[in-house]
Amino acid sequence: MWKALFAKLKEALTSVLPVGIIVFILSFTPLIDLTGREMTVFGVSALLLIAGIALFNLGADLAMTPMGQFIGEGLTKSRKKSILLIVSFVMGLLITIAEPDLSVLAEQVSSMMNGTLLIVTVGLGVGIFLLMAVLKIVHRIDLTSMLLFFYLMLFSLAALLFTSDKGDMLPMSFDSGGVTTGPITVPFIMALGVGIALTVGGRRANENSFGLIALCSIGPIIAVMLLSLFSKGTMSYDIPDYSMESVLAHGVGTELLETMLEVGKSLLLIVIFFLLLQLFILKLPRHQLISIAIGIGLTFAGLAIFLTAVAVGFMPVGYKIGTQLAAFNPNLMVLICFVIGGVVVLAEPAVHVLNQQVEDITNGQVTRRQMMIALSIGVGLSIGLSILRIIYGFSLLYYLIPGYLISLGLSFFVPKLYTAIAFDSGGVASGPLTSSFILPMAIGACTVLHSSSEVLSLGFGVVAMVAMTPLITIQALGFKGVVTARKREKAAMRRILAADDEQIIYFE
Repeated sequence: MWKALFAKLKEALTSVLPVGIIVFILSFTPLIDLTGREMTVFGVSALLLIAGIALFNLGADLAMTPMGQFIGEGLTKSRKKSILLIVSFVMGLLITIAEPDLSVLAEQVSSMMNGTLLIVTVGLGVGIFLLMAVLKIVHRIDLTSMLLFFYLMLFSLAALLFTSDKGDMLPMSFDSGGVTTGPITVPFIMALGVGIALTVGGRRANENSFGLIALCSIGPIIAVMLLSLFSKGTMSYDIPDYSMESVLAHGVGTELLETMLEVGKSLLLIVIFFLLLQLFILKLPRHQLISIAIGIGLTFAGLAIFLTAVAVGFMPVGYKIGTQLAAFNPNLMVLICFVIGGVVVLAEPAVHVLNQQVEDITNGQVTRRQMMIALSIGVGLSIGLSILRIIYGFSLLYYLIPGYLISLGLSFFVPKLYTAIAFDSGGVASGPLTSSFILPMAIGACTVLHSSSEVLSLGFGVVAMVAMTPLITIQALGFKGVVTARKREKAAMRRILAADDEQIIYFE
């Protein structure tokens, strides 16, 4: 246990250190002016962030991942498809309610929309689409076909919303899909898919296990769009108070206790439902239950520390960096945000869970290093392009429509495994640090460059961009692999055809 925890701490240090170094370097330049108090709080928050990520990742290995796999295997072996589908829907709803980055987003838009209503709406979207994702595995439905159908539906709704008086809600609707697949959701859903796929079997069981995150990212977007379309009245957005003074005045201890209560209530729902499944269906041995219980405790502690550190240190600093960089030089901010985006993804807890499972499932064909490089480039580009959109003030659809057309087009030319991994990665890359550091930074830039009435339409959308660009970069990685393989085949064939006939021995 201690050896595993040390390994997780080392991994978390490697993830958070680049973000901390960039912020500290910026603080010593004329670009931004952070007080000594702000830098001290940020430094302590970074250390707590490392501890939180390490504890969470270890807890996910011991609890969330095994729970998902045991439920997937146990319910599939029972051959009661109706129970499998009902459980998938309920678990999709519960884990979404427990998702911390969704709570972060809900808090930032609480001035115009009831946070509980938003969380439940998103949860219903995840539950319905997780049910569809399970049907995909059981009946071996082609993922590309499902993605084409649901994205066509999604962009049809987007067109309706864009032309209505609720058009400003469009970026936030897309952001809701990105924040849903975070540190609690990813380990559970991916393991659920692996458990079901391996039990169902088939020639492409490993490939069939991917795609659940991709589908579960679509459900919340559609759900929030429908909620926006059918809501009555106008929605006015008020910018939250991101200042560190207000957070410290509230009290770090109070923030920690409130976060612990929120995370505890959310995890309790999952634990109760799992115990009911254990009692009537799973019947796991005692040693496995003890391991899961320890993992849940570590997950709880890790998430509470992580979210408190983010709220106290990273959100206020992110907002201030955004306002000061935009005031100093907006064009330079694009380049700096590209670098920040490239390293922020390293600190997302769910990314490490995904990368490890991808390496295991593909037997090293897609390595963790390759995945991380592709994700870093993709996220860096997405945040840089988002700041460019804020500077010039154009619609998010100018990025999303061609971006998804390229993503879905590439799916016809790369191995299906790469498509499934890419669309899963899009949801995973946009985790709690994106919604609590990058999003406040974008909102801060928007408040400087535009009026407060335009923040909802221009400041939001950065999470959606982070969720989209990995779809292109990872499939491009697959496309490169296909082209390289074909070149090798052609070169081998030329060598065979060019071989000297005299070297061939004939037997009579």
